[in-house]
Amino acid sequence: QVQLVESGGGLVQTGGSLRLSCAASGLTFSSATMGWFRQAPGKEREFVAAIRWIGDSTYYADSVKGRFTISKDNAKSTIYLQMNSLKPEDTAVYSCAARLSDTFFSRSAYSETFYRNWGQGTQVTVSS
Repeated sequence: QVQLVESGGGLVQTGGSLRLSCAASGLTFSSATMGWFRQAPGKEREFVAAIRWIGDSTYYADSVKGRFTISKDNAKSTIYLQMNSLKPEDTAVYSCAARLSDTFFSRSAYSETFYRNWGQGTQVTVSS
């Protein structure tokens, strides 16, 4: 079975940085799409970033472009989310998601319903 485990969350001040990790097992990485979503208290879960295992295509929410970078380490079966210039509005539980699919459309990466596997999440808190 697929297992996703996030780590790296914490408390930082505005303008600080954090690097989240998501270790994956049970995936066929050649056909995988993996992404990060976040959910703040009282708000709906929203897309943050995603990456395709083949070709390394990346996708970002407009709210994080230029500040966040998604990447992967094939040897470690892990994806990362480097978060810079953090703002209080970035405070949320960040969850890793994955989907195995032979067919992929770019717009699918942004959709919560596209993903089939989810981690438990890691808390990111940005103080003002």
